[in-house]
Amino acid sequence: MKIGTVGTGFIVDTFMEAAAQIPGIQVEAVYSRTAEKAKALGDKYDIPRRYTDRDAFLSDGGLDFIYVASPNSLHYGWCRDALAAGRNVICEKPFVTTSAQLKELVQTARQKGLFLFEAITVPHLPNFRLLRSRLGEIGDIKLCQMNFSQYSSRYAAFKRGENPNVFSPAFSGGALMDINYYNLYFAYGLFGRPRAIRYFPNMEEGIDTSGVLVLQYDGFVCSAVGCKDSKSRNLSQIQGDGGWIVVPEETSRCVEVQVFAGGKEASYNQQPVPNALYYELTDFCAMFEAGDLAGCHRLLEDSLAVTALVEEARLAAGVAFADDKA
Repeated sequence: MKIGTVGTGFIVDTFMEAAAQIPGIQVEAVYSRTAEKAKALGDKYDIPRRYTDRDAFLSDGGLDFIYVASPNSLHYGWCRDALAAGRNVICEKPFVTTSAQLKELVQTARQKGLFLFEAITVPHLPNFRLLRSRLGEIGDIKLCQMNFSQYSSRYAAFKRGENPNVFSPAFSGGALMDINYYNLYFAYGLFGRPRAIRYFPNMEEGIDTSGVLVLQYDGFVCSAVGCKDSKSRNLSQIQGDGGWIVVPEETSRCVEVQVFAGGKEASYNQQPVPNALYYELTDFCAMFEAGDLAGCHRLLEDSLAVTALVEEARLAAGVAFADDKA
């Protein structure tokens, strides 16, 4: 599985470190708009081919996959062009801005027989799968609470009047797309599609810097806090009439599962590798090597569902992006 990467942000470093631990994966090329950044990343990880020409990069016949980690609003264009060039794609979350964009990409991938993966950690984490298998131990679910708050290193610049991508409507930024997206995937992976969803954002200069998602299910409610303008302890709790389950850190990593049921307490951790991206890449590599397009398509159905929920919630809350008009 030979990969070329797009982007030079911190998530690419995390991706590189995870990929280096999986025998079936080799990162063969990097792309950046600037030669300096392409060289710096290539030198850091000893990547042989460095590109600043988009067409030349996509035409590299030695690549099986393109990994897209550009700003959010550029994901669609990169995925579209990579699929058109006959490349399989791994795209960082959030996949794209709108449901229409994702439906088009999925259709193209299916027609061409190509793999198209969303790089979202949650459903691939062994601890998350364990949590899902133990939900029945706490009886009927009554409440779920999630808090993922991460004070952004770019928030001060945003407050000074600068326009960092992560807080830009033009780049499909904001707390829902960057942070609360993990919480929504967590809830969807455990409980399925809610019967109603609403978003209550804190808005600054046209972007949500923090906010609360409320998901209504039959018999219980989920609240999901996502913040980029403040920090608190990250914690998720699922409460049932027979016990409760705690995840003591952010939903994106699910580092431990604590089950309190039947008068007993138990803690579980089935993730010996700390890098959360390791688990999604392991799954992607196994599917690719097995030619398991059906498995890929099942994941895409989840991506389509979550993308639609995010779009519904943010538009109803008045969080609008440039891509909404396309």
